[in-house]
Amino acid sequence: MNPQGKTLRTLAAARRGLLVPGAFNALSARVIEDLGFEAVYITGAGVTNMAYALPDQGFMSLNDIAEQTARIRDAVQLPLLVDADTGFGNALNVRHTVRTLERAGANCIQLEDQVSPKRCGHFDGKDVLPTAEAVAKIKAAVDARQDADFLVMARTDACAVHGLEAALERAERFAEAGADILFVEAVTSEADIRSLPARLPQPLLINLVIGGRTPIQDVAALAGLGYAFVLYANAALQGAVAGMQRALGTLRRDGRVDEDPAVVVPFAERQRLVGKPALDALEKRYAA
Repeated sequence: MNPQGKTLRTLAAARRGLLVPGAFNALSARVIEDLGFEAVYITGAGVTNMAYALPDQGFMSLNDIAEQTARIRDAVQLPLLVDADTGFGNALNVRHTVRTLERAGANCIQLEDQVSPKRCGHFDGKDVLPTAEAVAKIKAAVDARQDADFLVMARTDACAVHGLEAALERAERFAEAGADILFVEAVTSEADIRSLPARLPQPLLINLVIGGRTPIQDVAALAGLGYAFVLYANAALQGAVAGMQRALGTLRRDGRVDEDPAVVVPFAERQRLVGKPALDALEKRYAA
């Protein structure tokens, strides 16, 4: 059994507004751990954007997210919450998805109730499954887990399609089906943000998309309201793109890039983050 799962369950129960950044590969997860965060969210949008240069519109496969999960599990010791989109099919596919991602090292799987192909929760054009079908997929996920501390997070995108009350009704059904964490996506008003923790039984995650539809909130205020997790799924991705544009813009403009920490991370810091000193020590240990 996985100790990170017990840790994540404890963090969820505390409902203290834990900041959870999103990772799109192993190095981004390592940076998150190195900065002292307590959990990592493996973002489907980030994997899709960075691996394929495509938008978050259902292009990611189960193999894509499982491969990244396994690599990230090997790179960090933190609990991993993994974005599994719609579960990549029906309830039986969800069962296979849970088994696959649990083996890969996930501690929590996030499933959403959109029809396929899904879209980013902050895009237009979303639609959701019938409630009964969505509930069945959550039941399948709960039944499929091998570790009792593997958590199932149920996300609903119904707010944008049918309104807040419909989304709340779905979230309650997901809780009854065994979901450990609830996630109402793309809430657009501060009043609704304030109301959700008092209206739903399970620990809640709120997704703050930079430039998205949910108003950015102070994490202390969200903790005071009782949110368990405050997700910044693609802050690292957007920061990485800004950094690439800055460094390559300097190279294009000046014809050179020096080791300026305002432009690039220093060479020694890059080697530290990828664990070169520890590997150097192992190399000496195993030298003939």
